[in-house]
Order: sequence, then C-alpha cells, then structure tokens
Amino acid sequence: MTPRRVLVIACGALAREIGAITKGCGLDHIDLACLPASLHNTPDRIPAAVQAAIAIGRKTHTHIFVAYADCGTGGALDRVLHDEGIERLAGPHCYAFYSGVEQFLAAGDADMRSFFLTDFLARQFETLVIRPLGLDRHPELRDAYFGQYEALVYLAQTDDAALNVAATAAASRLGLRYERRFVGYGDLALAVGKQ
Repeated sequence: MTPRRVLVIACGALAREIGAITKGCGLDHIDLACLPASLHNTPDRIPAAVQAAIAIGRKTHTHIFVAYADCGTGGALDRVLHDEGIERLAGPHCYAFYSGVEQFLAAGDADMRSFFLTDFLARQFETLVIRPLGLDRHPELRDAYFGQYEALVYLAQTDDAALNVAATAAASRLGLRYERRFVGYGDLALAVGKQ
C-alpha cells in the first residue's frame, strides 16, 4: 500500500520552518507548496491564492492542509476553506501559533503595544518592513507607523545569534525596546506533525 501523500499549502514565510519540522520529524510523506509571503501586504488576495493552489493540489493529492492563520483576511480564508473542506492552522496570525495560540491570546493587553518579528521577518526586515513602508527614503515616517509601539518582540523559532543581532538592530532602527522570546515552532510543529 502506498503511503498517503499530504500537500501542505503554506505562506512562503513558513517554508524554512516547515522544512525543518518535516525533516527533523521524518515526515517524508509531506509535500510543500508555498505562496509568496508578499501576499501579507494584500491579505484580501490570500483566499483566492490559496483556493487556486488547492485546485492545483487536488490534481495530485487527496489530502491537503493549509499552513496559514487568518492573516488579516477577516474570515474570508476560513469561508474558502470551509467550502473546500480543508483545515488550516489555528489562530489569527503566525505570532499566535508560534507562541501557542492560547498563550498569545492570554498575553493580550500586555503585548498590545508590541511589534513582533519572527525568524523570517528578522531575516527580511529591510525587504518586507523598511522598504515597503518607505522608511529607507523617508525615515521621518517612523513615528506615523511605529509611534504607538513600545517594544519590538522577537519570537525566535531558532537559537541563531545572527538573527538575534538582526532583530536587535531592527528594534534600534525603530527606536523600540527589544525583547527576545524563544518560542520554537509552537503550534506549527503540532499541526504539521499531525498530517
């Protein structure tokens, strides 16, 4: 009997982490299809992009799992997945599932004025935060975007000194207090491991 192949359709921001989880846990029955992480700049496009990936994936896989949280779609992704009969990661965004959704939601007010980074965002801070917001050309916009924040919280998936340096530099660039929390892969590992 041929083992079941599972397709995980994921945000490109999770590719490295899902690869580490599947390799580390010997989950060689999982295939990964990633959509561009830049879709987060236009979250209204995420549901249609995921639905198109599902249509393609169904040609080769009988089981599909979506590695996206709601990610700013306002429930639109859940409506698509309900119609398709497919599950996704629990939670409103990756900060929640990396921290553990229950723990993240419990922190609520304490983290209300925090800007979060993951390993991916620490690596791509210039490309995905500074340049798209125009802060490289107009640093005076810093207060308009980040004036309400008090801290930059780096939710570390790995214990990587270079990423810690990058996250520290990001906090300094934004003029925010720096905090590092090692969270590992959190609920992402649990969800992928069940597939």
